[in-house]
Amino acid sequence: MSETILIVDFGSQYTQLIARRVRELNVYCEIHPYNHLPEHIPELKGIILSGAPAPYVMKMPPCWISNLSGGKFPYSVSVTERK
Repeated sequence: MSETILIVDFGSQYTQLIARRVRELNVYCEIHPYNHLPEHIPELKGIILSGAPAPYVMKMPPCWISNLSGGKFPYSVSVTERK
């Protein structure tokens, strides 16, 4: 298992289930809370954002995704505004 997937946990109740499914595909994954991310993960191949049960409103896109991945991964952010 040389490939690594990072799961960023925003409080979802399904984070462990997602990790188990990834591992069943023989892919190594690490779960980290959104406020304690590692500086560098060798062989990082992808990032999964596991969201909170309530709608999460984000004013700015998470620039840490680009910083963590070294700009290797394209990403998009879906922003929901409450009225």
